[in-house]
Amino acid sequence: MKELGPVAWPPQPVRTARLVLRESESRDRPVFVELLASEEVHTYLGGPQQRELPEVPERWAGSFVVELDGAMIGQILIRRAPEDRRPAIAGKVDIGYLFLPRAWGFGYAAEACAAALDWVGEALPGEPVVLITQSANVASMRLAAKLRFVEVERFHAWDAEQWVGQRSPGPLMSGE
Repeated sequence: MKELGPVAWPPQPVRTARLVLRESESRDRPVFVELLASEEVHTYLGGPQQRELPEVPERWAGSFVVELDGAMIGQILIRRAPEDRRPAIAGKVDIGYLFLPRAWGFGYAAEACAAALDWVGEALPGEPVVLITQSANVASMRLAAKLRFVEVERFHAWDAEQWVGQRSPGPLMSGE
């Protein structure tokens, strides 16, 4: 992925009613290992991944740790897609997320993504944001709709139908 652009990083932690979005720290490493190794988390992402992680993993502009009550429960990824991608995606800001299965079903992903989208709106005003998920991922499709992503393309890759949604710039109140 390409550099996100001219953003001040790390930002002050982004706070919602229940969560904190912040830069990663060394104490988060075991949770990153758990996220990458989880078959449940990677059901629609090509399966679990094994890779070496630095002492402080995923420390780059646009990578937010999602924290609940002082403990990491997931990650929000804000990246810029390379220019050589599909036209609906190329060069656009892309949002992704990973949450531990024990954090599913409580609205944390919606709350964290809404806060991250608000951050993008302030850090990169006027930028549209895309979200890519497998159309078979019902929970992710529901979240995309809740966050006001509108379908712009479907394509077949990685042995599955992929869905691309785009969200126009504008505030999205956290918890909406």
